[in-house]
Amino acid sequence: MLAAVLIGTGIAQRTIFLGPKDVTAELSVKAPQAFTVIDSAVLRAHPGEQTLVAHGDGTIFVAQARTVDLEAWLSDTSYNRITLAKDGTSTTAKLVEPTAKSEDGKDTQRDPAGSDLWLDSFTDKNSLVDRMQVPEGVSVLLASDGKADAPSDVALKWPLDTATPWAGPLMVAGGIFLLAGLVLYVLAIRHSRRGRGPRRKAPPPLPVTEPIDVADRAAIDSAPEAAAAPEAAPAPDAAGARTQPEADPAANQDGAVRERRATGSKRRRALLLIPAVGVTAALLSGCTPDIWPHPAASPTPTPTETQAVEAGQQAPAVTEAQAARILESISGTLADADKSLDAAKAETRLEGSALEARKTAYAVHKSVADFALPATIPADKVKILVPQAYDSWPRTVLMLVEHGTDEKVAPLIMTMTQPDPWSNYKISNVAEMQASAKLPNMAPAWLGAKLTPPDSPFLVVAPDELASEFANVIDQGDKSEFYDKFDKSALAFAKSVQDSRATVLQALKDKSADTTSSLSFAASVGAGAPVSMSSIDSGAIVAVTVDDSQTIKPTSADASIKNVDTNGTVVNAPAKALTGVDESKTGFVSVYGMQLFFAVPAQGSDAKITLLAASQQLQSVTEIK
Repeated sequence: MLAAVLIGTGIAQRTIFLGPKDVTAELSVKAPQAFTVIDSAVLRAHPGEQTLVAHGDGTIFVAQARTVDLEAWLSDTSYNRITLAKDGTSTTAKLVEPTAKSEDGKDTQRDPAGSDLWLDSFTDKNSLVDRMQVPEGVSVLLASDGKADAPSDVALKWPLDTATPWAGPLMVAGGIFLLAGLVLYVLAIRHSRRGRGPRRKAPPPLPVTEPIDVADRAAIDSAPEAAAAPEAAPAPDAAGARTQPEADPAANQDGAVRERRATGSKRRRALLLIPAVGVTAALLSGCTPDIWPHPAASPTPTPTETQAVEAGQQAPAVTEAQAARILESISGTLADADKSLDAAKAETRLEGSALEARKTAYAVHKSVADFALPATIPADKVKILVPQAYDSWPRTVLMLVEHGTDEKVAPLIMTMTQPDPWSNYKISNVAEMQASAKLPNMAPAWLGAKLTPPDSPFLVVAPDELASEFANVIDQGDKSEFYDKFDKSALAFAKSVQDSRATVLQALKDKSADTTSSLSFAASVGAGAPVSMSSIDSGAIVAVTVDDSQTIKPTSADASIKNVDTNGTVVNAPAKALTGVDESKTGFVSVYGMQLFFAVPAQGSDAKITLLAASQQLQSVTEIK
């Protein structure tokens, strides 16, 4: 009885007494719009992961984003917003009107797919099920293609705790009691059967006792009969034969029956044990973690972040997962652009000097097949990510990217900027890391860093003066007044530029062209503002562009600068490809853009400015007018 109660109670906890596995909230709107926002409070109304189920016709798009980012992205259009009611259990939907005008005539019915603003996104046809673990401050955008109405058949589900920690112990205890009861039952039956088994025959009755004198008289009276007994005695053989007992068939049959009964009894006892063992095994095999009690886990000490969050610190522009997805998109876009030499496609992910270098390379490569293209952008690994901690726009991100496991290829350091909520990130500066360069200590990705103002007085050189000072070092060498501000790596790079200039001059002399033409060089500040990301030690990583201009002019009226010689051989393929002229009476200006990354120490530091990365590509060739 006790076993049945225990097992029944345990089973009942997992069946008739078991509550629902989840709680569901139907999300409805009065008038469908192209976009629906499910507020963070709605998603976190119940503990555990959220499951979003949406049904509709055609494309269904779901994205997760910071609430403030979603509000900015939808600021120029109307949308439905589902929020949590005051009772904390029901939801309400309201129509939100635009709070900002669309800039530059941008289409407010834009497709949300592919935006860099999303932390994560999913797309499906007709129905979509998305399981997510949304943190505080993150909301969900529900849409179609930006033009059609967002799905209106939407539900949210949260799992409920259906654990029954005592069901397992109760069923196992019941199985143990059942097994013990069956064992005792078998032993009782065995004992009872032994009590009813065959018994031995009783001994014969004792002779009647008589007085001694009567016994003597009887012995005297029987003496004559005893004398005649030998004559009538049987033969010894017959007597011997008569003394052998004959086999009793009935006795043999009883023995066989008793043996069969013993064997049958053992089998029945074994059969009685099988159900008990089977029940216990079934109970144990059906156990899940939800039916067992879990001891409270003792907290495990974990290392804490050493960088403290300042009061009023804004959120980082991107997360690590988001940055990896953005990098993958940029890498894929530029790979396609490089393959087809499509400058328009490259422009969707590049700007500034990085874009100009690729445009020029594409133009030259169409005529000169062996003209090298700028370095490809790998999508293998983001080694270092430093996003700007900023809630508004434009936003900037600094990344150090490696080419997988190939250590022979130098990592790339780059900056990319998102100008507004509706645009994607574009790379503005990119360069190859120097072999011996080491980045300063930067803020972790989860915290983000601040941009140093261009005219900051807290660095040994203000970011907006760095390019001009290094350009002066390139032109003047050790005679420059800024020479001692830079470390050996920066000075070595400046020396390499000077050596390259000397090589070009020598080539001009070798062709005796120096008598009819002049060649001059000048380094200057390139287009685009510097990008300066602050480091933990109050310094900064500053990205700048320095242009190295090479101007060649004829020195006499009869002379000309030729891109194609008299034999029809192209002697300056890049100039020919970019200008389209064979020769010029006025000359040409070739501009090589140098994208440079420096580690600039804080004001008052004894450290020098270190060159971290550098790249140099042809930017343009123009004919002097």
